[in-house]
Amino acid sequence: MYKHFFKRLCDFCLAFLALIAIGWFLVLVAVWLHFANKGAGAFFLQERPGKDAKIFKVIKFKTMTDERDAEGNLLPDEQRLTKVGRFVRSTSIDELPQLVNVLKGDMALIGPRPLLVQYLPLYSPEQARRHEVRPGITGWAQCHGRNAISWKEKFKLDVWYVDHCTLWTDLKVIGITIMKVLKRADINSATAATMEAFDGTN
Repeated sequence: MYKHFFKRLCDFCLAFLALIAIGWFLVLVAVWLHFANKGAGAFFLQERPGKDAKIFKVIKFKTMTDERDAEGNLLPDEQRLTKVGRFVRSTSIDELPQLVNVLKGDMALIGPRPLLVQYLPLYSPEQARRHEVRPGITGWAQCHGRNAISWKEKFKLDVWYVDHCTLWTDLKVIGITIMKVLKRADINSATAATMEAFDGTN
């Protein structure tokens, strides 16, 4: 009952209240990033697969500039990530605009993170089960390593959540997430400023 009805109701109410409470803060962060990103904008919209792999546009704060090399190619992530952007990422503030996605029903507060559309054909049948529920702002995998664990480990944790989606599990995720954010833990992978791309084998 919780997974199929009350979870969505709780998500909507909590996201609505959160946006009312921190709306002023989100405006301040948007202005701050507008200048820090050197004209690249404060928001980042990208198509991601949601429940049943239905495509939607995820909303995040933009933490990088659009600086390019002499040939017109975007510079590596670590070079485009600004000091302000690094702070916004390390505190997970960049995820807060996704509360709008939760209101719209694209996402849940808790669930597997929405990944790139280009990964869809790379999943095994078991890994693809992560799309049986709405993606979340935070999730079981984020509580157990986030960007510091391998993709295979992350997908196993995502599927575990699909099979154990209860109020108690969600409450545990919220508690662990708060501790992770306060400690700024597991933000980056071991080898990059952001998570390496998934290629179907890693």
